[in-house]
Amino acid sequence: MADYKAPLRDMRFVLNEVFDAPKLWQTLPALAEVVDAETAEAILEEAGKITANTIAPLNRSGDEEGCHWKDGMVSTPAGYPQAYRLYAEGGWVGVGGDPAYGGMGMPKAISAQVEEMMNSASLAFGLYPMLTSGACLSIYAHASEELKQKYLPSMYAGAWSGSMCLTEPHAGTDLGIIRTKAEPQADGSYKVSGTKIFITGGEHDLTENIIHLVLAKLPDAPAGSRGISLFLVPKVMVNEDGSLGERNSLSCGSIEHKMGIQASATCVMNFDAATGWMVGEPNKGLAAMFTMMNYERLGVGIQGLSTGERSYQSAIEYARERIQSRAPTGPVAQDKAADPIIVHPDVRRMLLTMKALNEGGRAFSSYVALQLDIAKFSDDAEARQRAEAQVALLTPVAKAFLTDMGLETTVHGQQVFGGHGFIREWGQEQLVRDCRITQIYEGTNGIQALDLLGRKVVGSGGELYNTFIGEIRSYCASAAPELGEFIKPLIAALDNLDDLTAFVLAEARNNPNEIGAASVEYLHVFGYTAYAYMWARMAEAALGKESQDDFYASKLGTARFYFARLLPRIHSLSASVKAGSESLYLLDARQF
Repeated sequence: MADYKAPLRDMRFVLNEVFDAPKLWQTLPALAEVVDAETAEAILEEAGKITANTIAPLNRSGDEEGCHWKDGMVSTPAGYPQAYRLYAEGGWVGVGGDPAYGGMGMPKAISAQVEEMMNSASLAFGLYPMLTSGACLSIYAHASEELKQKYLPSMYAGAWSGSMCLTEPHAGTDLGIIRTKAEPQADGSYKVSGTKIFITGGEHDLTENIIHLVLAKLPDAPAGSRGISLFLVPKVMVNEDGSLGERNSLSCGSIEHKMGIQASATCVMNFDAATGWMVGEPNKGLAAMFTMMNYERLGVGIQGLSTGERSYQSAIEYARERIQSRAPTGPVAQDKAADPIIVHPDVRRMLLTMKALNEGGRAFSSYVALQLDIAKFSDDAEARQRAEAQVALLTPVAKAFLTDMGLETTVHGQQVFGGHGFIREWGQEQLVRDCRITQIYEGTNGIQALDLLGRKVVGSGGELYNTFIGEIRSYCASAAPELGEFIKPLIAALDNLDDLTAFVLAEARNNPNEIGAASVEYLHVFGYTAYAYMWARMAEAALGKESQDDFYASKLGTARFYFARLLPRIHSLSASVKAGSESLYLLDARQF
């Protein structure tokens, strides 16, 4: 596998030339004093170094060795504790954390790029700081000041890590039926008891303490999801002076043996009257957890992008070097027995598909990250409200579409390698295995599609949808004439999406199965259309500069490929949606 190199040029292009993020940061008072273009550049440069030089070399060895469980203790692969210590010492765990508690205070648009680099280097490694950052978000937004002062500094510093404990053996998506209980104590604490499964980083040897955020029900909680509370439960109790005390009454019962992300400990966690403290209000734990989930779902989408980027870097290097047969138009490498496979049309199709989906995904994830920053930091109530609406609508798309495209991209990369792509030592098969989980955890992609269509589009009466589509139509209306080759198909895609949305809304009034039947294909139509908007904006930023720099020429060529070969996928997907739900119910359950 090729050595990983952070795509810093493309990250700078997206942030500085496409979205002018430094200008936005200067309009947000909370960020104006913290970050500018130079600061962002320095942070991304350093992140590129540590991810490429320290973490990426552990990716394959970590997969080969995996994690080990013995007597309730979990050990990570060789090199992981040392690499994590270096990563933590650099302040990277707290890159987006509040400086008042020791964080770096960077906007999400910056931390999103850091996350991409981290997960391209090693998705399994990246899960440990990702879960810690997510836990910090919920603590920061909902916990008491006492809990924030006590836990956030050590978590931002990477001395302690975090986990998110939702799923139970009988309760995955339907969290309303969880059985974990929390009994109130006279001192204001709670005794938490229950079993949680699929807990990423629930136990490991990277940090001296692990802070678990656990969903549980109070004795008098109402039934269903309205009766869920959130609790902070440390692995090791923390004394009043901040030192570590006795081990809490919780344990890791086992770790899962998985298809991929072998170096990430996926744990069964048993809480046996473990001491914890409530985060937020009683019976409002899901709201507190979803503060984290909006960021985490974007983060998982970025994981799909990250594996696709790593796959592309290896595939392009291989395609330039591997010689096999001659080009259809005649020999290209006259001095060799055959031509490099990059001359072949089908190899180019795969490479350009990877490139277009990766770069479109990077622009889209950065766009969503900027909306998160506006929603969090803007002093303008109207701007905040608009950004929150964009985040609500686009989060399920970011999670599901980026990861679906990530799997397609890793598979293309594997295919470019041919038989070598199926062999472990080349690294491409690991990326396929690792990427596959991104479509499943943090809410399966089918659930994300239902969220987009059922809750965000239908549930808002089209209001959230109209806000985003209105922005794109305004952009198209003001675009320069020379952008016509990109604007015309973008407008056609918008018209198609409007028509498809109206169709589903009308059908759903008479048949409740229509939303579920249409949702996955609908999300993909939405995703390809959103990427078309991103590609139009990238083409605008590159147009006129292509003669000066191959980077811009490459950007324009890839944009043209996207509009010519990938955007047309919306037509077959739309036809599937319009076929309706009837064919899904032609078989009785016994006939399957």
